[in-house]
Amino acid sequence: MIKRTIAVLAAGLSIAGAGITAASAATLDQVKQRGVLHCGSNPGLAGFAVADDKGQWTGFDVAFCRAIAAAIFDDPNKVKFSPLTAKDRFTAVQSGEVDVLIRNTTWTMSRDTTLGLNLGPVNYYDGQGFIVRKSLGLKSAKELEGASVCVQQGTTTELNLADFFRVSNIKYEPVTYASAVEAVKAYDSGRCDAFTTDASALYAERLRLTAPDDHIVLPDIISKEPFAPVVRHGDDQWFDLVRWTTYALINAEELGVTKANVDEQLKSENPEVRRLLGVEGNFGEGVGLTQDWVVRIIRHVGNYGEIFAANLGTNTPLAIDRGLNNLWNNGGILYAPPIR
Repeated sequence: MIKRTIAVLAAGLSIAGAGITAASAATLDQVKQRGVLHCGSNPGLAGFAVADDKGQWTGFDVAFCRAIAAAIFDDPNKVKFSPLTAKDRFTAVQSGEVDVLIRNTTWTMSRDTTLGLNLGPVNYYDGQGFIVRKSLGLKSAKELEGASVCVQQGTTTELNLADFFRVSNIKYEPVTYASAVEAVKAYDSGRCDAFTTDASALYAERLRLTAPDDHIVLPDIISKEPFAPVVRHGDDQWFDLVRWTTYALINAEELGVTKANVDEQLKSENPEVRRLLGVEGNFGEGVGLTQDWVVRIIRHVGNYGEIFAANLGTNTPLAIDRGLNNLWNNGGILYAPPIR
């Protein structure tokens, strides 16, 4: 009787395990069958996600979407971008409208534990800041006593703003708008003394102002804003694929594997490079892909450093210094687990 009970339990576990495996592969299977990745993006943020008049998308976040498509299809163009507002972005993931959201979205505990979503890993370390008119002569955000501040409502930015002035014991007037575009326009028209959002976005939004050179981004960073991809709960394989695509880009930069030399690096004797590129080991199988999945990514979009330089770096209009987004061994905190 005991043996029979154990056999039944074992069979049940086997069936349950098969069910879990089938469920965990659902998103990747759907993407492959559909032939295109559905990626949620910003409606338009310079350097991160912008569509031209022909509907061609470019930007830092866009490149991460294309990296996933390259890993799956060996084609970075098999992506449909869905421009999403801050208000609608999480619903689009929850409903299955998009397979992944890569849209300057901060990883917070509440978002990670109450929305049925998984976030991570961090692909950009940011922090909230302020932009003001140079004519005000301000050197610090702590000099904004009694100032009016334009901010997008319903975001972590609005909460951080309130926290900062509360802790600093400074009075201010929040002026909220439904979208970042409206908030920037209001600031540009003189409705507010300052505008606040993520520091990276401040450099992008500054370019839209009537007279960009009349404005300055203050040095204060008042929050931690780790940006991360977002997927639905319950599909571990898909989460692993999105997560390890980010890690692959970071590891490739650390190991010196670039868009230009990836094919030559296939001959490398470095075991870390060989595992990264699928020459040794069987790591692609773990995320439901072929062994050359990282080769596909780097060949089409480059490594993390190349993506940053092309879209946000010092030779772009945004001219953002890498700062915290430098590799861990180059003064930053960007770090990826090893492929082994």
